Formats: sequence, structure tokens, C-alpha cells
Amino acid sequence: MEIVLVALASLFAGFIDSIVGGGGLILVPALFATFPTAEPATLFGTNKSASVWGTGMAALQYSRRVDMRWPVLLPAALTAFAGSFVGAWVVTLVDPAFLRRLLPFILVGVLGYTLWRRDMGRTHAPLQSIRRETALACAFGGVIGCYDGFFGPGAGSFFIFLFVRFLGYDFLNASAAAKLLNVTTNFGGIVLFAAKGHVWWHIGLAMAVANVIGSILGTRLALKHGARFVRIVFIVVVSALILKTGYDAFLR
Repeated sequence: MEIVLVALASLFAGFIDSIVGGGGLILVPALFATFPTAEPATLFGTNKSASVWGTGMAALQYSRRVDMRWPVLLPAALTAFAGSFVGAWVVTLVDPAFLRRLLPFILVGVLGYTLWRRDMGRTHAPLQSIRRETALACAFGGVIGCYDGFFGPGAGSFFIFLFVRFLGYDFLNASAAAKLLNVTTNFGGIVLFAAKGHVWWHIGLAMAVANVIGSILGTRLALKHGARFVRIVFIVVVSALILKTGYDAFLR
């Protein structure tokens, strides 16, 4: 029964995550609720062992339909991997609870700015030279990758916001870029968690199949409806993240 419950959560998480990120909002709480006595590092590792497959499928589908800026994104993916590995190592040593009180305020800032700039992310018009864009993308990859390995909720949404705000991507292209970077952040975390024995592979396999199915459905929907649709879903997901992280931080 536990596997069925977390597999269903993984399917829905894959669907949401493939569009704007935020799948951890669904899957991580589901794992903690289903396995309350498990070590947090084990649940984080098991989560990544499933979500990496759905994210990888989404990245593959986006790459076939969206003009990916590979000279920028491949170096950023490497820094995201390194950052995630470091973050995952730190979470095996330090409790990430202090981030719970800070995260809702950061997300409120992201949401407020997105609502204020109504035209932001509607058109794809990169703002920087290739060299500067690559440097910024690598910085985003390293910082958010470290955050994803250490804590995780909303990492994909942070990638999307940063690519839209500072690099001039539209929401669809930013979501495609975020998926590629999320693949490497998930993989970096898995390497560390697996090396320390913090992955339940039998549960992760069932979750991975469900996550891929959800990812395929979500990506097709995003590609069909474009940047405006992705922006709307982004606002909804970030709003939900604010409510969830705020509740966890101050009311739970």
C-alpha cells in the first residue's frame, strides 16, 4: 500500500515538475507522511532516485521542440551537478531546518516580482552576450544546485525565475533549461546519497515509472500551450509553495 501511495504522488509530482518545477512540494511531503520514522537523507535520496527519470524525460521532450542554448546550458549543468553533490553531502551532516523559515519569504519575493512584471517571460529574447549568459547560468547552476542537494523544494521554479528575470528567456524556454539543470542536480544528489546508502531502490523504481508518465503528460501540455500557460502554472505552483513552506515553518 505504501508503494502505491507514493507512486501516485510521484505521478502527480512528475506532471507538475515537468511544467514549472515544484514536484518536491508533492513528493517529499508524501514520503515523509508515508515513512515517518525514516531518516530524512534516505527520503531525499529516494525522492531524487525517482524524480531524475521524470525530469530527464521532460528535458528530452523539450530539447526536441525548443531551441536549447547548449553552449550556455552544458557548462551550467556541470556546475549544477557539482553544487548538488556538495549540498547533498552537507545535508548528511547538518539539519536543513533553518531554511524552512527563510524559504517562504524568498518565494513571496519571487511571486510578487512575477505578478508585478506582467510582461516578463512572454517573449524569448536573451539579454546577455554568450559569455556573460554562460557565466550567469553557471552561477545559477552552482547555487541552486547546492540548494537542491541540501533542501530542494522549489529548485526548478527558482531556475525558471532566474532564467526569465536575468537572461531574458520566456517561460517555456526557461522551463526547458531548468529541466536540463534539474537532471544534473538530481543525479549529483543521487551519487552522494547512494554512496552513503540513503536510497530505497525498490520504492524508487515504482516511483520512477509513475514520475515518467506524469512528466510526459505535463511536458506535452506545456509545449502545446506555450509560455503564457507555463507562466500561469508557475504562479499557481509558487503560491502553493508559499502556503506549504509557510505552514511547515511557522504553524506545524
